[in-house]
Amino acid sequence: MLTCGRFISSSAATSTASFSPFRTLTRSLLRRPAPRLLSSASVAAATAVEPDTKGGGGVGGGAGALRPQWKAAIDFKWIRDNRDAVADNIRSRNSTANLDLVLELYDQYLALQKEVERLRSERNAVANKMKGKLDPSVRQALVEEGKNLKEGLIALEEDLVQLTDKLQLEAQSIPNTTHPDVPVGGEESSVLRKEVGSQRSFTFTIKDHLQLGKELDLFDFDAAAEVSGSKFYYLKNEAVLLEMALVNWAISEVSKKGFTPLITPEIVRSSVVEKCGFQPRAQNTQVYSIEDSDQCLIGTAEIPVGGIHMDSILAESALPLKYVAYSHCFRTEAGAAGAATRGLYRVHQFSKVEMFIFCQPEESDKLHEELITIEEDLYASLGLHFKTLDMATGDLGAPAYRKFDIEAWMPGLERYGEISSASNCTDYQSRRLGIRYRPSPSEPPSTNTKKGKGAGSGPTQFVHTLNATAVAVPRLIVCILENFQQDDGSIVVPEPLRPYMGGLEVLSPKFK
Repeated sequence: MLTCGRFISSSAATSTASFSPFRTLTRSLLRRPAPRLLSSASVAAATAVEPDTKGGGGVGGGAGALRPQWKAAIDFKWIRDNRDAVADNIRSRNSTANLDLVLELYDQYLALQKEVERLRSERNAVANKMKGKLDPSVRQALVEEGKNLKEGLIALEEDLVQLTDKLQLEAQSIPNTTHPDVPVGGEESSVLRKEVGSQRSFTFTIKDHLQLGKELDLFDFDAAAEVSGSKFYYLKNEAVLLEMALVNWAISEVSKKGFTPLITPEIVRSSVVEKCGFQPRAQNTQVYSIEDSDQCLIGTAEIPVGGIHMDSILAESALPLKYVAYSHCFRTEAGAAGAATRGLYRVHQFSKVEMFIFCQPEESDKLHEELITIEEDLYASLGLHFKTLDMATGDLGAPAYRKFDIEAWMPGLERYGEISSASNCTDYQSRRLGIRYRPSPSEPPSTNTKKGKGAGSGPTQFVHTLNATAVAVPRLIVCILENFQQDDGSIVVPEPLRPYMGGLEVLSPKFK
């Protein structure tokens, strides 16, 4: 940590060159290669936030300077006070975050901020001395001293802005903290939470969903490849009805549990994608960015729903806010290849119904349990065989504090495949999206929560956010076709979906 010396004497004017030692030391850090803007930074339970991260973003500053487009309310003091725990968390999650550099930059920030405050105080003292009647020579000396103080202060304030930006960019790569019960290790270390049903025994040679779909005239991958490229598809005939049924059934069932239905925008600002913890500009990104714009196609409705209350203070009485959102999703699927990803299993565009919750911190673990239970109940009612896994640290994305995945048996693919996940992101996303609530037990319920200032008194706190998949349509179509196929090539429609398909019970082959 730098030791701040006294660079300007209050008794005599000095030149701005007096500031060069401090600026040289500061800029030695600023000149380090600036990182690519990564996913948002870690969140801590404490409410004190240092440094002040209010204010807008956007690229700016000096020539060639890389500045964050937005600033997260990162609790640097908490990170510093819990250095060992944060370092262990970074290692167990295989993160590339540079904690040592973050803390070094934070110490530099504190030292430079202290020096800036000292110079401001001296400048104010000089200004106060100039009030009243003074000898001309004394006044002139004070004028010169004030001028030098002003010039030096401007230079250090510029350094402080650049150092703050550098600190933000580095710290935004630190992942969320991790639930103490999460298993440590790679995906293979994940722990079975629950298993429902068993693998169906077939008395005939089973087919995969691609062959079934061809015989039932449900998809056209070849035409889609000519029109759009690989990993696109046309749904046809009863497959269209099946998609609509899955969407309407999921929204209907989840809405019964107090969730507000939404249809979201499918193009969002890149900054919102980043604030939710995704990396639109990173190598092998899953995000489609729109060229020459600051917008992206969404990979999940989690992103636009997460942003619906961005920069708001919500009333405590309005929480929890529960949404069930329908959208199309777009993913590059960079690096995905092989037989295990064929057909509908891994595609660039698909429909999905997503659940999302904003809540008070003390409720998030309970609501996480609620979300995974809703998922399990939905898939059990369809008659699927699946298992729920408590995912290990190495499989957690940066925002997740804890994540459960559900993998269903897909007999045609001869393996289990992920059909949903449910994540508790605590205040990782809300610290980036600027979503707080104000505890106020006595206030009446508020219905207007958008961009609100939350009537009442008391300090605000960051909400917790959670997300979970209700239906990822293509993968459930895979499950339904492969698990409920019959020896004559027909497919039995799961009973809960029949009312949403005009009473259709069986999908029958069209070609012999």
